[in-house]
Amino acid sequence: MRFAVDAHAIGRHLTGNEVYVRSLLNAFAAQDRECEFVAYVSADDACQYIPSRIRTRRVSANPFLRLGFDLAKKVRDDRPDLLHVQYTAPLGCSVPVVVSVHDVSFLEHPEYFTRDRAWQLQWTVRRTVKQAAKILTGSEFSRASILKVYGDLEEDKVVVVPNAAASEFRPISREAAGAAVREHFSIAAPFLLSVGDIQPRKNQIGLIRAFARLVRAYPQLKQNLVLVGKETWFAGRVHEAAQESGVADRIQFFGFVSDSDLLQLYNACDLFVFPSFYEGFGLPALEAMACGRAVVCSNTSALPEVVDGAAIVFDPYSVDEMVRAIADLLLDSELRLRMERLGSQRAAHFSWQKTAERTLEVFHEVAERPRAVKPRVGSATIAHR
Repeated sequence: MRFAVDAHAIGRHLTGNEVYVRSLLNAFAAQDRECEFVAYVSADDACQYIPSRIRTRRVSANPFLRLGFDLAKKVRDDRPDLLHVQYTAPLGCSVPVVVSVHDVSFLEHPEYFTRDRAWQLQWTVRRTVKQAAKILTGSEFSRASILKVYGDLEEDKVVVVPNAAASEFRPISREAAGAAVREHFSIAAPFLLSVGDIQPRKNQIGLIRAFARLVRAYPQLKQNLVLVGKETWFAGRVHEAAQESGVADRIQFFGFVSDSDLLQLYNACDLFVFPSFYEGFGLPALEAMACGRAVVCSNTSALPEVVDGAAIVFDPYSVDEMVRAIADLLLDSELRLRMERLGSQRAAHFSWQKTAERTLEVFHEVAERPRAVKPRVGSATIAHR
């Protein structure tokens, strides 16, 4: 069988979507030697992140061209048994679609988006989930949310396939990691780390307020706060909150960083803080756990399901709760070591091999359904690009 994947996110710093499709393709290549895979990419350097046995085809980076014309044409030419996309399928797709919908925050909390972006997602994702043969999502929380907002879906159409931390995220020498971040990022002090695009639902403003209060309440703590994540339309407000916090000299922003740098940052930090209001899965928390770091995170959306007792949780709308959770771990070394151990054990329950295996089961289920179409004649050749 031939399975096609819209991999336009690879190489374009699209954070969670990029990590997902890149990890999935690597796991497909390692696990399935019988099927043929084709990945549709947009970035010039995307192929370096994709295993050589997966064929690649170039599609436009412009979303209107890609979804309105280019991707559908490539699919007609290549004649795969299905197309896997994230959130949005191309118009006029000639084969069955499997769509990964990681969350529906654009419907449940449109205030986290610009008005145009929320409207675009609301329209294109609704169209896609209605036509899709199967919908994949990473958590029971997201499955319930999808079934709620799209009320006429059959329940068995939405399948939970958990994500995982990439194998690159693992414990390494804390001393070596500390030396690396001092050299590459000029971080001289011990630090708290938070990872996520600078956007409203990630709650960086709440974290900055909690950090300022923590510093005032516990002057013996010497940690800085390091925020890693792509700058977005909302970044100006977060930077303004940092400047007005009274502790701006102890808050550092590093924007988007590579996975290799992120590995060093996870391993060098004293603990990882994830104050997000809404997550369909919450991969950074799992990545930090896989690196052996203690995690404090929100008690909302999918996060309690993902961390499953292996993190200290707090109400992200309460600055006081956030301060107490962070202080508890910083001031109690035994508790911090216990949470590091529990986090490592929890992260080990997830793997991209398991994710790929379950995803391929869904692919085969969809591809083997009878379809009222003309049988394929011969075998189309897909050019490497």
